[in-house]
Amino acid sequence: MTTDLLAPFKLNNTIELKNRVLMAPLTRCMADDNLVPTQDMVEYYARRAETGLIISEATIIRPDGQGYPNTPGLFTSEQIQGWKKVTDAVHANGGKMFAQLWHVGRVAHPHFFDGDVLAPSAIGVEGSVPRMRELTYITPKAATTDDIKSLVADFAKAAENAIEAGFDGVEIHGANGYLVDQFLHYAANTRSDEYGQTPENMSRFALEVTDAVIAAVGSDRTALRLTPGAYFNMSEDSRDKAVFDYLLPELEKRDLAYLHGGIFDDSMRFDSLEGKSISEFLRAGYKGTLVGVGSYSFESAKEAINDAKFDLIAIGRPLIANPDYISKIANGEELVPYSDEMLAELK
Repeated sequence: MTTDLLAPFKLNNTIELKNRVLMAPLTRCMADDNLVPTQDMVEYYARRAETGLIISEATIIRPDGQGYPNTPGLFTSEQIQGWKKVTDAVHANGGKMFAQLWHVGRVAHPHFFDGDVLAPSAIGVEGSVPRMRELTYITPKAATTDDIKSLVADFAKAAENAIEAGFDGVEIHGANGYLVDQFLHYAANTRSDEYGQTPENMSRFALEVTDAVIAAVGSDRTALRLTPGAYFNMSEDSRDKAVFDYLLPELEKRDLAYLHGGIFDDSMRFDSLEGKSISEFLRAGYKGTLVGVGSYSFESAKEAINDAKFDLIAIGRPLIANPDYISKIANGEELVPYSDEMLAELK
């Protein structure tokens, strides 16, 4: 049987999507100086509501989670109301939207907030803040157990704030070298307490955050993004695979809305994953709803879904170039090719 990607799909038999095409999270740095979503963001997302589900750009859960300029937040009343304008516009156009909840961990910078940069361990990364290259990264403070409890609580509060802002659910950003992902990798986590050293301990923070968010908004409204092999701001380590081998079955027990891979090119294979791509590795260890991503065209995504490699496809850059992506696909129209210059364009 051939799957129609433009046919409806239900997440956890609860949230009805118009189709299997998701808008991938795309950092645009379009919020104002108080990290409040702007009218440009309202229009940007509303134009893309034809997709089955929009995943918002990464949205920080509290001030010390910021590592890029003008990235939106979900921790003040003004930010919540700003996002409400976005979700209202998306819903008015018949769309659904999840908020991606984000803390960047050791790639935060105190230029944006007062206080420490927190991470699993006091291990920094080289380089500087995107779009503000004069700001070089600093060595973070290893989070205490009290810090960790506070972080878990703030992920849950941000999830509650997202629902108040009109989002249909949330996706925890556990990928791409940011805070949750840092706990999952040996290169960033050298702790000797209950959050380090073993796969079970290194998975603990991710599971505590997931459980807290589920308790706040429900499993049917909770999703997670993971990158077991995409080493962004991270060094590869063959021991990491065992962490994800433990984590994935634990996540399957939680009955999430979906699990989402995070990779720019899913054709890449990783020695640390025994030669598998990210979607292949996630599919082997997780039998729930899986979202594929990474340089897929509509046709290649359709082939992968028909081969049961994943269940939904997240499209990123083509949706920057083609806000009407779904209509063009449905009508057989040619897509506008993406170019890096489009990142500077708002709509």
